[in-house]
Amino acid sequence: MLSCSSVFQRVAFMLMAPKLKPQRLHQIAETGAEQLVKKARTMTAESSMKDAFSTYADYLNNFNEKRERVVKASRDITMNSKKVIFQVHRLSKDNKEEVLEKAGKDLEAVRDQHFARLMRELQGTDFWKLRRAYSPGVQEYVEAATFYKFCLSGTLCTLDDINATLVPLSDPSLEPLQINILDYILGLADLTGELMRMAIGRISDGEIEFAQRICQFVRQIHRELMLVVPKMDDSYDMKSKMEVMLQSVIKIENACFSVHVRGSEYIPLLGDDAPTSYLLGAADVE
Repeated sequence: MLSCSSVFQRVAFMLMAPKLKPQRLHQIAETGAEQLVKKARTMTAESSMKDAFSTYADYLNNFNEKRERVVKASRDITMNSKKVIFQVHRLSKDNKEEVLEKAGKDLEAVRDQHFARLMRELQGTDFWKLRRAYSPGVQEYVEAATFYKFCLSGTLCTLDDINATLVPLSDPSLEPLQINILDYILGLADLTGELMRMAIGRISDGEIEFAQRICQFVRQIHRELMLVVPKMDDSYDMKSKMEVMLQSVIKIENACFSVHVRGSEYIPLLGDDAPTSYLLGAADVE
């Protein structure tokens, strides 16, 4: 049993201990509740942030995978468009119809197979985000299409003509992929290099008049683009191509001038019954 002294000591200790006021107890209760609320909010915010980052990660992964597929399609378009250009360069006096028919089928295959695959990847998305990934292939396709059209009819294949051939490949329910004016102009600038090579080859085969027609055509393209390039916003690539285009114009002019002045030293004289141009008619290009 406890002694009376120990009992009194415990009572005195309890009386001397500080007492918490009811207001203080209420504050402690509120503080504990606020901490629980803040903790719950923090957990909710962390969960929402994790969900957001997971969504962004999935978007970036899908975007990068799409970009790789677009780059692959662009490379296939570039490779097969070059084959069309090489096919057109096989033109000679005896195989015009055969070579152009084969080139036309190859160009159609590039459009129906590889370009259609590119369009399926880009339809329904913001294809401007991936322009740098597929632009080289589009430029090469424009170069092949315009080169083929010029050798076939002596005319320029316009942007509307090219885009009209792409419309059937698009899903009617989605916005169709159309070649933009910048990629068309860049491809058109590359066309002049192929025309320069063809002009030099035609001169060596005695097709002087056709080489002169090419010279006039290339000079006209260069003159028109000289008015457009200064007004372009993204003209870095175009300015470098304009320098190469000018070199092509100079080479064609020098070759035509040399043949005109000293033609008998470069090529054999053509007979009166020799065709002046086996690729174009006299009335095809003015």
